[in-house]
Amino acid sequence: MDSKEIIIDYLKNSSKKSLSVEELSIALHFNKAKDFKNFVKTLATLEEEHRLRFTDKGKVELEETKTLVDGVFHANANGFGFVTIDSDEPDVFIPKGKTAFALEGDEVRIELTKNANPLKGNSAEGVIEEIVTHALNQIVGTFVAFDEAEKTETGLIGFVKSRNKKIPYRLYLTDAGLVPADKDVVRAEVTHFPDMDFPDALQGIATEIVGSNGDTGIDVLEVLASMDIRSEFPAEVLAEADSVPEEVSEKDIMGRVDYRSEITFTIDGADAKDLDDAVHAKRLANGNFELGVHIADVSHYVTENSALDKEALERGTSVYVTDRVVPMLPERLSNGICSLNPRINRLTQSCVMEITAQGKIVNYQISQSVIKTTERMTYDDVNLMLAGNEEALQKFADIADSVQVMAELHPILEKMRHERGAIDFETMEARIIVDKKGLPIEIVKRTRGIAERMIESFMLAANETVAGDFEKHGLPFIYRIHEQPKADRLQRFIDFASSFGLQVQATASAVEQKNLQSFLNKIKGEPAELVLSTMLLRSMQQARYSENNAGHFGLAAENYTHFTSPIRRYPDLLVHRLIDEFVVGKATNEKIDYWEEKIPEIAQEASRLERRAVDAEREVEKMKKAEFMESHVGEVFEGVISSVTRFGLFVELENTVEGLIHITKLEGDYFTYQERMLALVGERTGLTFKIGQKIKIQVVKADKFTGDVDFTYLPSDFDVLEKPEKSADKRKKSAGKFDKNRKKRSFSSDRKKKTFDSSVKNSERTFEHPDKKKNYKGHFDSSVKNNENNFDKFDKKISGKNSKKRVSKAGHGKNKQRKFAEGQKKVHKK
Repeated sequence: MDSKEIIIDYLKNSSKKSLSVEELSIALHFNKAKDFKNFVKTLATLEEEHRLRFTDKGKVELEETKTLVDGVFHANANGFGFVTIDSDEPDVFIPKGKTAFALEGDEVRIELTKNANPLKGNSAEGVIEEIVTHALNQIVGTFVAFDEAEKTETGLIGFVKSRNKKIPYRLYLTDAGLVPADKDVVRAEVTHFPDMDFPDALQGIATEIVGSNGDTGIDVLEVLASMDIRSEFPAEVLAEADSVPEEVSEKDIMGRVDYRSEITFTIDGADAKDLDDAVHAKRLANGNFELGVHIADVSHYVTENSALDKEALERGTSVYVTDRVVPMLPERLSNGICSLNPRINRLTQSCVMEITAQGKIVNYQISQSVIKTTERMTYDDVNLMLAGNEEALQKFADIADSVQVMAELHPILEKMRHERGAIDFETMEARIIVDKKGLPIEIVKRTRGIAERMIESFMLAANETVAGDFEKHGLPFIYRIHEQPKADRLQRFIDFASSFGLQVQATASAVEQKNLQSFLNKIKGEPAELVLSTMLLRSMQQARYSENNAGHFGLAAENYTHFTSPIRRYPDLLVHRLIDEFVVGKATNEKIDYWEEKIPEIAQEASRLERRAVDAEREVEKMKKAEFMESHVGEVFEGVISSVTRFGLFVELENTVEGLIHITKLEGDYFTYQERMLALVGERTGLTFKIGQKIKIQVVKADKFTGDVDFTYLPSDFDVLEKPEKSADKRKKSAGKFDKNRKKRSFSSDRKKKTFDSSVKNSERTFEHPDKKKNYKGHFDSSVKNNENNFDKFDKKISGKNSKKRVSKAGHGKNKQRKFAEGQKKVHKK
């Protein structure tokens, strides 16, 4: 046994908890001069290894063992955060001050300090002991230059103002890198992270000037760059794309099923250029339908482990924001050889199905194929044909019969899905129209006609069929899964519905899709429809990719995948590759082992990149909506209350813009938050604000940088007065404390409270229609209820005494900046 183990063993078996160095050295016979020096060194080594510690009195004792686990940290702008240890387990809450300066995405080691209590809705709590790996290595933002005096005083050239609210620190730049101009958008490398000596700042160097102030679209580019979404492709990727032929050769066609004689056509939006799906439909002699879904065979050109493939995997998905698309593949492929342009030979993968009058698929064939589309149709044109427009029917006479068959098949498929319990959420999406300078000039609602719904039905059928084939044969596969709602979230919805006097035929632990579908049908057309359908949507989990088939709850489908968009989604490209491997080719044990090992990692990464794309799309939309409303400050609108929180109301206007009425702007009464009803109620007047209620507002502020829009409430005929529950005496007391409470609340930062609510709202997972992404922010799900319970504590922390402390600290900004500069000069020298 070496000297370290001798020391540890003695301390374990000692009757005393702690011993002096002298006592320990005598007991172990290390007290002679020649041994004592090495003995002290061994103690120091054991301390460094956290196996023993020195007490305040200088005695030696064993280090207490801690329960340490590793996970990924997810920051909140208000200083606290959560650590994900296992995706199937609730996150661990990390209180403010216990984060060890961890940043969003950092791999951390935490000590668990409190177990979860599901009955009370409380999550487990912990303390970050160590940052294992920093996820943040660079920051993109607007550069704010120091004047000459500040440069001389600090030794720094300025700082980067990031849009990322989860980075609570400024990034100060040295002149070791590029020297940007004031208001340039830059990419900076982080060279020093916050620590105990300098807890309020990052340091770095500028490595790239993304764009200059005033450049068209620089605001959108900044958002994309801040999320590491790159528009430009590497040279080797472009070179590989350029080497792809522009036409299909006869050699490429060999061995494929030939569908060129079928009346096949694409149906897309008028501005679409990457046409990756085409359809054909006809009646069979036995009275059944034949539906063919033909998808561009991208995998033929993007081969595994090629430069194109690696880049597509890194991007995960195309990103669609206002006036631009950041594609997953170079345009030479997406708009060229892989686009199913009319009257040109194109390589495809096809799923051709025989469907009965009841919507049952009785036969199918999945194959590599070749097609030549008859027409390039738009949704508007097909909707005109379906409406009986003579001009459209004559113009597209060659496909009129096919469109009629599709019009007959679509409601059959829709009815079939409805009967098995598929939940159809009607959601409203907005399209922001911008001018040539990227300025928003109009916000319009997107409409979904029969043509859009028809194509969705056909794509759903193909996706289910392909997934079902792989499931039947037990082959490795990537599924699109949507799990059952979590019990606590569903229970909250059931309780909420009951406050409207409505009963949901379900329990939190046992729910069937048909019961939820029946509930939605029951409330259709009712005043509470919007609020209840929205709350039900928020109770759902978020769909994701997985190697394990858990089914799709929202669609009531046992098997589901994404097969129909390989130009813009990597999982679809992978599905095509798997079809080539196992359906067209022969399944071998070697292939099965290879894909069983590879698919899980791809599924996890594809889900993450999908969330990143959704976050980027949401952030740009929020920014552009706020920019649009800047020119409407002072105007009066009618809206609907979309969310109620302890600190105010979120109101959605007819144009889908959402803004906040802070509780301090609700004058004339003291409003209490009734969580069960999700309402704010005036204690004296009974003035009540609930979700789904109409309201009159005035726009008071719009901030493009933060994306925040602020409203103020205006009295109107929409107001709802409910009888106050308090007695007259209590109301008098309430009136007396009203002004005092309002002053106390005004200490709280409007922006911080809105950010907190935004975090909670973003966390609420949503079910999505296939191919239509919805909002997601995944790491608050298990703890939203706990967060809301802790809000009062949070409110106290940002008000009163603590606020005064921060005001005081702000006055010492120059001193802190000077100390930071001096310290960082030392770090730089090292």
